[in-house]
Amino acid sequence: MIEEIAKQYEGKIPAPLIQEVIDESKDRKLTKAQIEKVFNKLLEKYNYAKIQSGEAIGIITAESFGEPGTQMTLRTFHFAGVAEVNVTLGLPRLIEIFDARKEPSTPLMTVFLNKPYNKDEKYLEKIIAQIKEIRVHEIVSEISINLLKLQVEFVLNKKRLKELGLNEEETIKIVKDSFKNLDFADSDNRYYLIPKNKEGGLPALYNIKERLKEVKIKGINGILEVIPKMENNEIILLASGSNLKDVFKIPEVDFTKTISNDIFEVSKNLGIEAGRQIIIQEASKVLSEQGLDVDIRHIMFISDLMTNRGEIKGITRSGISEEKESVLARASFETPIKHLINASLKGEVDRLNSVVENVMINQPIPLGTGLPSLIIKDKESKK
Repeated sequence: MIEEIAKQYEGKIPAPLIQEVIDESKDRKLTKAQIEKVFNKLLEKYNYAKIQSGEAIGIITAESFGEPGTQMTLRTFHFAGVAEVNVTLGLPRLIEIFDARKEPSTPLMTVFLNKPYNKDEKYLEKIIAQIKEIRVHEIVSEISINLLKLQVEFVLNKKRLKELGLNEEETIKIVKDSFKNLDFADSDNRYYLIPKNKEGGLPALYNIKERLKEVKIKGINGILEVIPKMENNEIILLASGSNLKDVFKIPEVDFTKTISNDIFEVSKNLGIEAGRQIIIQEASKVLSEQGLDVDIRHIMFISDLMTNRGEIKGITRSGISEEKESVLARASFETPIKHLINASLKGEVDRLNSVVENVMINQPIPLGTGLPSLIIKDKESKK
C-alpha cells in the first residue's frame, strides 16, 4: 500500500526523502489516509524549499560567507583536545579551504581503528609505532663524537626497541645503508661511524651526528606525531601530518572512517566526491567552532562549484574565475589588462549572460525581474 502511494510522488520528491517516509510510516503503522497526508505535506514543504527561478544564489552565498567572515577571530592555532596537535582555525583556515591550497598549514589525520584495537589500550604502542615516523634519536640511549679517534659513537636503547617492536639487526642495517660512504664498526653493544678520510675534522663529524639522529627507521613519511584520544567510548588516533595511502595499508586501521583535513590528499585517494564532502565538513567545522550559523546549502553550493569539473579548483584567478565564459567577468576579478588583451587577440565574444558584465556596462542584470523579456505584437505585423 505504501509503495503504491509513494510511486505517485516519484520524480516530484527526491528518492531518499520518499524512502524515509516509507520507513517511518512502517515504524509508526500509519493508515492510508495518514500516509497520503504526510506525502502531500512533504511535497508542499519540498516545493517551498526550492530556489525560485531567477534567484541570485551566487550573490546570496557570497554574502552568507562574507558577513559572518568579518566576525571570525584571526586566531590561527588551536590545540585539538591535546597539547601536542595544533590545527589552523578561524579565517585563515577558511581562506585555505576556499583558495584550495595544495597543502594545509597544519595537516591532520583522524585515524579510526578496527575492533578490538579501538577498545584496548595494550595495542596502542605497536599501532602508533607503525604510523609515526621513528627516527634514530628516539631509540638511542647515547650518541656522541669521539674527538681522539675522530668517529661518531652510539648505543641503542634495547628496552625502547622492544617497546616499539623493532629488530636491532634491521635497525643497524638501515643505519648502514644510510651511511654507505662511511666505515662501520661495533663492539660491546656500541656502534661506530668512521669517516674514510679525516679531512673534514670536527664540523664533518658534527654533520654526521646530526644526520644520524634524523635517519628514519620505521613509520610513515610525514607523520610527525600520533596522539591517542578517547571519543564515544572508542580510541581514535590524531596524527599530525597526512598520508592516507600508507595509513590504509595498516591492517589495524579502519580505512572506511579514517580521514584527513588535506582536501587534495582525500580527493587523490578517495575520489572527487570525497573531496567535495571534506570541503563541506571542514568549512562547516570552522564556522561552527566560531559560533556562526551558515546554512549548509551555501557551503554545499561552493563545494559543488569547486569540484564540478572533476578536480578541485580554488576561488582564485587561476581557479574558478579563469573558467568563466565572460571576458568582462574574468577581467573584473584580477589582472584585467591581461584578460582583455588575450580576448582581443582571440576575437572572443561576450554574450553578457551573467551579473558582473551587465553591471559593468550599466544594463539590467538577467536575474529576478531582469530575467523575463517582454515581446509586443503590433497590429501592422499581424496584417
